[in-house]
Amino acid sequence: MNTPISDTYGRQLREMRADVLAQLRAQRGGKIGRAEAAANARETESDDWAQADAERDLAFALEERESAELVAIDEALQRVADGSYGLCVDCGDAIAAARLHANPVALRCLGCQDKAEHASGATRPAGY
Repeated sequence: MNTPISDTYGRQLREMRADVLAQLRAQRGGKIGRAEAAANARETESDDWAQADAERDLAFALEERESAELVAIDEALQRVADGSYGLCVDCGDAIAAARLHANPVALRCLGCQDKAEHASGATRPAGY
C-alpha cells in the first residue's frame, strides 16, 4: 500500500484507538483505576442483585470487547509501520479499499474472510 494511503489509514486507526481508550476510561469512571471503579460500582449498586449482576456482566463484556478492539487496532498500526497494512494475511493480495474503509483492522480480503468464516462456522453481518 502506498504511503499517502497508509498514512490516511494510520491516522484513522490512531483516532479509533483514542476513542476506544476514552470509552474504557469512561466505563471505569474517568481517570480512576479498574479496582477503584469496581469498588465504586459495588457501593452504588441497587438492592436488586439480579439487575446489578446483569449490569456488571454487561460492563465486563463491553470492556472485554473494547480491549480486543484495542489489540486489533494496535496490530493494524504495526502493519502500517512495517508496510504490510492492506495485504491479506492469508493470500497476500491487496484488501479492497472499501473493506479497509469500513473495517480498518481487517486482516483478510473478502474471499479469504469468507473461507475463514465458513471453516469456523461463523457468519458475517450483512454489509460487511
